[in-house]
Amino acid sequence: MEEVRTYGYRWVILAVFMFITALNQGLWITFAPITSDAMKFYSTSDIAIGLLSMVFMVVYILLFLPAAWLIDTWGFRRSVSLGAILTAVFAVTRGVFADNFALVFVSQLGIAIGQPLILGAITKLGARWFLNDERATAAGLATLAIYLGILASLILTPLLMGSYGMKGMLLIAGAMSCIAALLFILVAREHPPTPPGPAGHDERTLMFDGLKSMIRQKDFILLLLIFFIGLGMFNGITTWIEEIVGPRGFSTAQAGLAGGLMLIGGVVGAVVIPLISDSRRRRKPFIILALVGLIPGLVGLTFATTWWLLAVSALVFGMFLLSAGPIGFQYGAEITLPAPEGTSNSMLIVMGQVSGIVFIFAMDALKSPSGSMTVSLVALIALTLAAVCLALFLKESPIRDRAR
Repeated sequence: MEEVRTYGYRWVILAVFMFITALNQGLWITFAPITSDAMKFYSTSDIAIGLLSMVFMVVYILLFLPAAWLIDTWGFRRSVSLGAILTAVFAVTRGVFADNFALVFVSQLGIAIGQPLILGAITKLGARWFLNDERATAAGLATLAIYLGILASLILTPLLMGSYGMKGMLLIAGAMSCIAALLFILVAREHPPTPPGPAGHDERTLMFDGLKSMIRQKDFILLLLIFFIGLGMFNGITTWIEEIVGPRGFSTAQAGLAGGLMLIGGVVGAVVIPLISDSRRRRKPFIILALVGLIPGLVGLTFATTWWLLAVSALVFGMFLLSAGPIGFQYGAEITLPAPEGTSNSMLIVMGQVSGIVFIFAMDALKSPSGSMTVSLVALIALTLAAVCLALFLKESPIRDRAR
């Protein structure tokens, strides 16, 4: 059999992809850590400021199919380049028109349109440039960029706001987005000189044919349900972290640290666990491990009354929950072959966007008169147990039977 060659340049392309991914996700969460300051600056309500982030979820739901079609038709480089350009242009207009809430909202909308073209290409990048047993690692690092972008924005936005004001902070974010977009456009390539697998290894069906085959596949439906629960839980808990821990006497600063520890745990989990999954050439056990492992952390987030226990719980919860994402993305691409990677990737993400909206509103609706969210969190524990049961019925990925 002909020896398959890989190229070190694949890591360069992954790095610039991670950079634009991190910037896009940082722009999404910009206003979350400065909600009260933004309310005063724009003389508006917390709901209105929340919409600046919520618009990303809504747009993803509306545009994930067109974005998946573009990724699978245009290819990785052209599609992500378009997403990067939209991100950069509207990040700049957001800063230029920082004093006008309506134009800032329009700019957030423009950045949100670029998001599915970037996030939907995670597995397409792996298929183009990486060996089969490197692809969960590549997906893990690309997903890691999401968490790093969110974490950096949560930390840096309040600091930049305090030093440079709203307009200065937004202009700095716009300048960084332009640098990231330019780097990606200059550096990225669609294919390596020779493919990372035998001829035809990444051949895929047309998008709508692939979509029809996916929705008839039991294992992919189970995976969609698992993502619905997992991503919805992450979006809900990160949105309401202050309201979750506040009634137990924790301060706003401690709530923010708990959210940061979740993401730090996710950074570790998204690197380490997909790497082990690739080395063992197995996916199902690691999806189950992630779901089972997050339960102690979720129990701690629900009931902890001491800071050390809350901190450890947030770290454990984030490490296991967020490690499931990249493994799930790659598993979905592998079991739906020859359906396009962009389509499977985008469908999984959109499940999290739908459930994110549902869980955020449901958790608020189930809040007790005293402000406690214990009922919602107990319900999330039950849903996680249901997700574990669903994962037990998944078949193993065919990666073990494929040549590298």
